[in-house]
Amino acid sequence: MPWPLWTVTLAADTGPAGPALVVLAAGASTRLGEHKALVDIRGEPAILHLLRAARRLGDAQPLVITGADEGAIAQALGQLTRAEDNIEIVHNPHWASGRSSSLALARELRAQRDVCLAPVDCPLVSPDVFKHLARCWAAEGRPPRGWLAPRHGTCSQTGHGHPVVLGHELLSEWDGLESPRKLRDRAQPLLSVPVGDPAILDNLDRPADLARLRARR
Repeated sequence: MPWPLWTVTLAADTGPAGPALVVLAAGASTRLGEHKALVDIRGEPAILHLLRAARRLGDAQPLVITGADEGAIAQALGQLTRAEDNIEIVHNPHWASGRSSSLALARELRAQRDVCLAPVDCPLVSPDVFKHLARCWAAEGRPPRGWLAPRHGTCSQTGHGHPVVLGHELLSEWDGLESPRKLRDRAQPLLSVPVGDPAILDNLDRPADLARLRARR
């Protein structure tokens, strides 16, 4: 399906009803060969970079969904984050079935909330991306069946990445079985916001990807 017919503009700041942050960190990282969320980038675990940037979203209680690396991630975040960060860490017992199970868990735990899905595969997304997503979502009236993604570059049909924001009604209508990509096809409206950060297109999956992220300034 073609990507957005609309491009939103930056306007009002986000308010208290902004989207809930959901960090997806449940995979086994088999191709990478080490905990994806915990790999060292610039002297810190990848997931800490992501959580720090996501503070600009304004969610008071970020949700981290773990799976294969549950214990290691919980221990690391307990040691490295501040008490006031108030991070909720939840284990997805069905993580091996794929990302759909984590999304279903997020829907349950953040019922009636719009959600911002931030996969740990894109750990170096800048704070400005989260700020722009929050502001644009608010400016568009927080559409209950909407979908908002950041876009890199000038072409409206290419360069879309993560994180993405989903309206609560759109998520509630999903059956939990089909690919989360199907949600995009049913979104009304399907939105994008231009950003200058190529990190939204990252995919931390293999050792070569990690080397590339470590080499980036």
